[in-house]
Amino acid sequence: MNVQSAEKLTQLPPYLFVEIDQRKDDAIRAGRDVIDFGVGDPDTPTPQFIIDRMSQAIADPGSHTYAFGIGSEAFRQTIVTYFHKRFGVSLDPQSEVVVLLGSKEGIGHLPIGLIDPGDVVLVPEPGYPVYVSGTIFAGGTCRAMPLTEENHWLPDLAAISPEVARRAKILWLNYPNNPTGACAPRSFFEEAIAFAREYDILIAQDAPYCELYLGEEKPQSILEIDGARDVAVEFHSFSKTFNMTGWRLAFAVGNQDALRLLAKVKSNLDSGVFKAVQAAGMEALSGIDRPEIVELRAMYRRRLDVLANGLRDIGWPVTTPEATFYLWAKCPDGLDSREVCRRALDEADVVVIPGAGFGKTAERFVRFSLTQNEARTREAVERLAGLKW
Repeated sequence: MNVQSAEKLTQLPPYLFVEIDQRKDDAIRAGRDVIDFGVGDPDTPTPQFIIDRMSQAIADPGSHTYAFGIGSEAFRQTIVTYFHKRFGVSLDPQSEVVVLLGSKEGIGHLPIGLIDPGDVVLVPEPGYPVYVSGTIFAGGTCRAMPLTEENHWLPDLAAISPEVARRAKILWLNYPNNPTGACAPRSFFEEAIAFAREYDILIAQDAPYCELYLGEEKPQSILEIDGARDVAVEFHSFSKTFNMTGWRLAFAVGNQDALRLLAKVKSNLDSGVFKAVQAAGMEALSGIDRPEIVELRAMYRRRLDVLANGLRDIGWPVTTPEATFYLWAKCPDGLDSREVCRRALDEADVVVIPGAGFGKTAERFVRFSLTQNEARTREAVERLAGLKW
């Protein structure tokens, strides 16, 4: 049998993180001491209070059956309570909340429910690659919205032509932003909502880092803005806030029509989130203000200070991010990001992510994840300092 790739798979760019992991693994197998700032996977464990609740739930035979639907009623109510306390937004647990098998799953499935061949999806560049791949799987066409340092890493909505805007069905936003760490001001969300209303576009705001703020100011939800629920959904994840990347748990909230379509796609493709994981998620979200979670943010801030100050000392242009656990750094002396990352790994055994993997507009930047302790971070900076850039 001659098994051939579907056309849509040939349109996908190589998935950046897989490529980098392969090169990193080759170096480790060769016996090299690699310091990895690559994929954003927390290096500290899930807090014990969440694990304890999972242990209790997994021992309950009632957890072992299918978890069909949009999430347990108790879990959805916990999400509603969190959202009201954190953002001052009152959600309907029956129509404005859908539980996800990780936000990546929801992001990938949303276009399937909304996009027909020829429809346009507006995606930020640089941006999370799944915004593009989800569009391709749905048969849509991506149009990039460049994010630039000069515009504070916000898309210039006024630069989108009316012709393109009229064909657009989804506008992806991501604040706090991966990879840049930028946050969106309220005024930008207001502008985006007005734009979406004018052209009848759904805003899909990806917010997995809203609890990883590195200063005193907490990032906003777009749903705090009047009229947002008419035009927007927002994705939230447990992965980074609670060190639960492998648990695959997230939720989407907002526009009930869009969520109904997302839920319909999911009902045909998955059987829901394991009930014990939902129980652990309830415990996590109810414990958002616990000392363990507060300390995670403090830990990332300490690591950020070590890394940012160290890179500045060796001449790298660095701006301190407002949120996320990433540092977005301009390549030294205007070098290409792939070349910088290649040399960092080959000559210093340090893994960083090239900005080019997030889009053409980011070819002069690299991303560091704050996934190494302070001592290893200092060592990595010392190794990079030894290279002649």
